Amino acid sequence: MSDAAVVGSIVSMWRYPVKSMLGEELNTTEVMERGLMGDRAFALVDAETGAIISAKLPRKWGVLFDCRAALDSPTQVKITLPDGSIVMGNAADVNEILSQAFGRKVKLSIAPPEAPSIEMYTPDIADIPDANTETNAAIRPNTFFDAATVHLLTTATLNQFQSLKPTSRFETRRFRPNFVIQPISGATGFVENDWVGKTLVIGDQVRLNITEPCPRCVMTTMPQSELPNDVDILRTIVRHNQGHVGIYASVVQGGTIRRGDRVAII
Repeated sequence: MSDAAVVGSIVSMWRYPVKSMLGEELNTTEVMERGLMGDRAFALVDAETGAIISAKLPRKWGVLFDCRAALDSPTQVKITLPDGSIVMGNAADVNEILSQAFGRKVKLSIAPPEAPSIEMYTPDIADIPDANTETNAAIRPNTFFDAATVHLLTTATLNQFQSLKPTSRFETRRFRPNFVIQPISGATGFVENDWVGKTLVIGDQVRLNITEPCPRCVMTTMPQSELPNDVDILRTIVRHNQGHVGIYASVVQGGTIRRGDRVAII
């Protein structure tokens, strides 16, 4: 990598096996063409409408943030429900148990439709399109991803937002990244904005093409665990960084990534 400039290192990695549920932090992960192994491999589907369920419509599906998903094996998911009980994805009564937790009939699915869409709510915030409305939005075809298959952000960006709005809590969990990068010493501000259009090399194998900034939605404002509901999170993002936090990427070359791996730009 003699032609690469080191920009930082991986300080945390995350996978979200069930769309919109809380996920799991990793020490090592395999990256494939479609992103991290097991990331957004499953989703819940509304049994009545066939629509993919997303926490982007909190009024209806906010309970997703009270559930946590983890891979028990490459093809098996373990879901912890709001009451602390655990159900395995291959349990014969998994759909009945999930439906009881959600208060309406839902199904756990591993097969996304060809043209998936989700319902979403946009908060009433100045300078944001479709403010205070519920809409339907198309997501990435044949997947459960909203857009790109990999999402990254830097600790510099989190720190910058925290300094702009000290009364809010700009924590990694609110933004659901796959990779959090600690920039090299002295880097401040929205560092990753300048990486769009470039290639990141992580460790010895993985290469990612940075495609665009990541637009944010109501999910960043929602309560989870001890984090409170906070619309000022999204309001601050819109005001200071055009509604973006982090960057999207596509996989050019897969491989293994470990916590602490260096990140370089070519």
